[in-house]
Amino acid sequence: MSDLKWLSELYPNIAAASKEIINLQSILNLPKGTEHFISDIHGEYEAFSHVLKNGSGAISKKIDDVFGHTLGMSEKKALATLIYYPKQKIQAVKKEERDIENWYRVSLYRLIEICRVTSSKYTRSKLRKAMPEKYAYIIEELITEKAEVLNKEAYYDSIVDTIIEIGQAESFIVAMCDLIQRLVIDRLHVIGDIFDRGPQPDKIMDKLMDYHAVDIQWGNHDIVWMGAAAGQLACIANVIRNQAAYDNLDVLEDGYGINLLPIITFAMSTYADDMCENFEIARTREGSEYELLMNKRVLKAITVIQFKLEGQLIQKYPEFEMKDRLILERVDWEKHTVEIDGVTYQVKADHYPTLDFSKPYELTEAEMDAMLRLQNGFMHCEKLQRHVQLLLDQGSIYKVVNHNLLYHGCVPLNEDGSFRKVNIYGSYYEGKALYDILEVYVRKAFSAIDEEEQEKGKDILWFIWCSPNSPLFGKDKMATLEKYLIVEKEARVEKKDSYYRLLDDPKIVDHILKEFGCDDPEAHIINGHVPVHIKEGERPVRCNGKVIIIDGGFSKPYQKVTGIAGYTLIYNSYGMALAAHQPFVSTEEAIRTDADIISKRETVYQAQTRQLVKDTDTGKEISEKIVELKNLLKEYRSGRLKERNNTYTKRN
Repeated sequence: MSDLKWLSELYPNIAAASKEIINLQSILNLPKGTEHFISDIHGEYEAFSHVLKNGSGAISKKIDDVFGHTLGMSEKKALATLIYYPKQKIQAVKKEERDIENWYRVSLYRLIEICRVTSSKYTRSKLRKAMPEKYAYIIEELITEKAEVLNKEAYYDSIVDTIIEIGQAESFIVAMCDLIQRLVIDRLHVIGDIFDRGPQPDKIMDKLMDYHAVDIQWGNHDIVWMGAAAGQLACIANVIRNQAAYDNLDVLEDGYGINLLPIITFAMSTYADDMCENFEIARTREGSEYELLMNKRVLKAITVIQFKLEGQLIQKYPEFEMKDRLILERVDWEKHTVEIDGVTYQVKADHYPTLDFSKPYELTEAEMDAMLRLQNGFMHCEKLQRHVQLLLDQGSIYKVVNHNLLYHGCVPLNEDGSFRKVNIYGSYYEGKALYDILEVYVRKAFSAIDEEEQEKGKDILWFIWCSPNSPLFGKDKMATLEKYLIVEKEARVEKKDSYYRLLDDPKIVDHILKEFGCDDPEAHIINGHVPVHIKEGERPVRCNGKVIIIDGGFSKPYQKVTGIAGYTLIYNSYGMALAAHQPFVSTEEAIRTDADIISKRETVYQAQTRQLVKDTDTGKEISEKIVELKNLLKEYRSGRLKERNNTYTKRN
């Protein structure tokens, strides 16, 4: 009864409860909303933004559905580009179009038709919330069938003519295009790795902060940035090294306003006469030789600091089981050799002025001073803290939604396919329990009152970033040290977790799904992290369609080995379709040539009957609420609960 009393505060009488039941019941019978899955964006803002705008081909498909053969291919492409980039496209058209008013009129009618179709799966209430306030009433008039209007064509013509006559055509077109983009995708799932490699992760995060419905499954590259924001020194070193290695230090300085002067000053003085030949930069833009040398010195300085800080963590936590990564202490600096796993490798000849060979993991006073100043910059960067708060609020280490299990990397498995037991601060966890305890500690890094627990939370972020036992990493090692220290390339090979070898075994996949509560026969695993090498014959769809890997290479450095520029997944009321993308040149090129980046759409799952809201997780919640409201009605009608009016007027 107490729950019903609480519900009665929201629905104080029979009329209010009945109205809500009718409303909710109507929602259940609408087609399910379209879900959009993206992973491994890696700072490629322009390509990401374009994929959001085109809904991975969802908008072009709507155009095909509405206009069929009544529009030519070039007209369809032009209409799609208008929807993606309305302001820019209008300006381009105005330079060439002689009868701009006619173009406005034709474009408005086409957009109205698209909007009618895309809005058909939403209730009036939800549709109104999505509409731009400025034009909400007019848009509703144009896209709603009005039975009482006898001459509909004249009615709609008069509205469109008035919009053009009073000079609101451009503004109205932009509003309609934005609404279509908003309606085509009901929810966005980002399956990890927003950060690193690419130049604009901050812009991606800004866009996600404004997106109408999003959830994020953390990737290991997101986790290391979260660790940096929490002030974890090894994570800070990794973040700076990644940006330096990919020529993206501007992300920190210009994107986030973090002062890198402490590490730049330290690097330029400590390595003043060092050309840093072993620390190459993956150049992505034009720059002077001096700037290149400065970046190489920063890369070398922060890499050495990173190795020391990581060594300290491995020594501090034996339970991390990473002692094999304590390589610096095993180097014979006179012979320039090191033994790893029984194999002797040659160490690159180099100069390490801050390295005390007897205490290889101890930071110098100058290194510690630079790191503490950088730590202060990361922890007090307002923009970064806002972005990390979004990752905490809308993010998790995994998610189960609509019979789909979403995670970034892998479920750590033994060679025989059984769940690997992983030591987390003295206790062992496996499968779902491992994911759950790691998320608990991630959140402790930002919210624990106990200082020791908060420190454990911060340090676990580094563990998740690079440990062989981390479900977000999934390899036997992160071979950064081997890359910079060892001559032989075979030392740098990173062996994937058994998970990836066993993904085509239905028993293994079903066992994983069951572990996470996905018992439905049509359940799927959707994950990213490891790029699909199309050139080498790899496929994104595994285990007869039960597993879908959607990292196809958003990151430009990976496209030469993957052969494409990313996979994305669309899940609508008819089923799932995988979209393969071609490299995105630029926004300007897309507008000028009406070029899109969808090269191929492949159906990976087709629903036997069209799926409705009642078939989704949201539908289950709505159904439960309907049951509660019906019980409330019984209480009102039985007299056990007293009805109240919404408003009460006191008599004189």
